[in-house]
Amino acid sequence: MKRINQMEPWIGEEEKHALVEYLDSGGWLTEFKYTREFEQMLADYVGSKYASVVSNGTVSLSLAMMALDIGRKDEVIVPDYTMIASANSVVLAGAKPVLVDIDSNNLCLDFKSAEKAITPKTKAILYVSLNGRSTSMKKVVDLARCHNLFLIEDAAQSLGSRYQGKHLGTFGDIGSFSFSSPKIITTGQGGALVTGDDFLFTKVRMMKDFGRTKSGIDYHEILGYNFKFTDLQAVIGIEQMKKLEWRVNRKKEIYRLYMNLLQDLPQIAFLETNLEDTTPWSIDILVLNGKRDKLASYLNEKGIGTRPFYPPIHTQPPYAHVQGDFKNAEYVSKRGLWLPSSCFLTDDEIARVCIEIRKYFK
Repeated sequence: MKRINQMEPWIGEEEKHALVEYLDSGGWLTEFKYTREFEQMLADYVGSKYASVVSNGTVSLSLAMMALDIGRKDEVIVPDYTMIASANSVVLAGAKPVLVDIDSNNLCLDFKSAEKAITPKTKAILYVSLNGRSTSMKKVVDLARCHNLFLIEDAAQSLGSRYQGKHLGTFGDIGSFSFSSPKIITTGQGGALVTGDDFLFTKVRMMKDFGRTKSGIDYHEILGYNFKFTDLQAVIGIEQMKKLEWRVNRKKEIYRLYMNLLQDLPQIAFLETNLEDTTPWSIDILVLNGKRDKLASYLNEKGIGTRPFYPPIHTQPPYAHVQGDFKNAEYVSKRGLWLPSSCFLTDDEIARVCIEIRKYFK
């Protein structure tokens, strides 16, 4: 029987044909007109004035901080439960990540913990809308404004997700997206920054291209780096964007189907998810009886791939020195499991996964 992987990228015939056509045209591969087209499609989709694509999502977060002049001696509030790249991007920018606990209801930043962690050195809040979920974005914005802090949105997993109709990533000073292989659209690697601020966008464009005001002209007005994208990736990204709305709807269908097939199992809990706004990047459950790893092993034996939740960042060796109360991050990390979540999963394959889960608990 065919193995069901936890996640797979979906590259189709359209991307293949577009790549061959581009290569046959003599394109130089580097960032040029197709990158600009991809950026405009992103900006239009999320409702932002500007978008700038870069080499990956970690770089996009670091570049956002550099453009906001966040660096040495500055602190940035970061949730303890997130992909470690969120914290690492702060370190890459030269600042200090200050880890705080999460709200176990939505896996996003806990406001009380965040406010307690603010010091005179705090320069920004890095808000991660994990798996497309968010809490009240008005509260997030108000918290940042109240303390005169920048709000950077790590929306790596949130393309296609909104809060009250407005796309996540567009509430703060700058928002970041990722196009790595497991995401809802992919260019292999890649990231994007979106903003409505003219000055900030200009600075981002310069900083990702060695600090130049114009590509190919070797006059460097500010300190910059080589964080550029490629037209080769953009050609794939353009075709992926054409399929995004269908994938958004399919992700929601997949989540509903899993819920319908598993909702009466007392050993499993789903996080509260408003599917009007939220597009789950991955189907996440909490296994409540302490048998998450055994369930994962059983499913693997049956040819079904899963993935445990991220471990809390403070438990990772580079951050083992961090002290604090992270009870919610620890709770969900020990119990969370990502089920197969690819857009091209069939209803029958989802039913197979759920049947095996029921067999295990029975």
